[in-house]
Amino acid sequence: MNKQTAIFAGSPVVTPEVSVVIACRNEEDNAEAIAAAVIAELEPVCESFDIIFIDNGSADRTVEIIKGMCARDPRIKLIVNTRNFGQMRSPTHGIYQAGGRAVISMCADFQDSPTLLPEFVKRWRAGTDIILGVRLKEKSSYLLTVMRNLSYALQRRFGDYAIIPNATGFGLYDRRVVDTIRQLNEPEPFFRGLLVETGYSISTIPFKRPERAGGKSKNNFFTLLDFALNGLAGSSKNLLRAPLYVAFFIGLLTFACLLGAVFAAFTGRSVQLWLFAAMLEGQFGLTFLFFGLLGTQVALISERTRNQPLVLERERVNFPEGYSARV
Repeated sequence: MNKQTAIFAGSPVVTPEVSVVIACRNEEDNAEAIAAAVIAELEPVCESFDIIFIDNGSADRTVEIIKGMCARDPRIKLIVNTRNFGQMRSPTHGIYQAGGRAVISMCADFQDSPTLLPEFVKRWRAGTDIILGVRLKEKSSYLLTVMRNLSYALQRRFGDYAIIPNATGFGLYDRRVVDTIRQLNEPEPFFRGLLVETGYSISTIPFKRPERAGGKSKNNFFTLLDFALNGLAGSSKNLLRAPLYVAFFIGLLTFACLLGAVFAAFTGRSVQLWLFAAMLEGQFGLTFLFFGLLGTQVALISERTRNQPLVLERERVNFPEGYSARV
């Protein structure tokens, strides 16, 4: 392996072979452990690498702990956002700031297994552009399972390209993949979908999520729902046709309800009023749902015209001048 050196403003900056971007928020219990795990996995297989933590508005000692690691190890870098910019924009901004010839993205809470990193690097060196970890089936609540399956079904039906189920974005991306996605200038980047959209070669590795070293997931039902809706709206133009399909199914439902009313009349039951109310409410609900999805797409168009940055940074630690200017 040969080290690459890029020149910025007259100063040499060593380009790492691999940059590991770790998204974090309130991970004081996991920050040191995840950094140690990543270093242990990459030191035997990489000639050069760095670790970039991007903190998304932590309210605990996460930033303080990572700064301490930065002081002890120059390979560890830190970006601190001014506030919480969401789980789409913040990790993507960190990926864009990475200087490695390959970029690995993962979370700080050990939901992504560090033991896969050497295999990521191996497959990348063999010529694969994108290597993704795919979670094996895991226990979750019935409601979350239903919502997840519904999200995948809607994306398969209406999406412009098929995403990989249970691939959260944890994986390795070649530099040209990152550069291509950055040029798309997406204001709410659904990164796992954009990876597929690029058309670059993809390899997957199934894995079982390890036990967390500490803390708990920061996601709840509403954050996951928001993530799914943003991903669907941002990766599908076919949604504009969706009201036509809905109108068709509502027509079938109306016909079925009319048959039910006929049956009720023959059996001496009065059900016309609640059938009318149910149909009226259902049509209003579906109308507002799709207006909301269309509104999300209009909002994305508005954001593109504003050219708003993904995040605003409060500070950086251990970034040499011009480190990410090549991206």
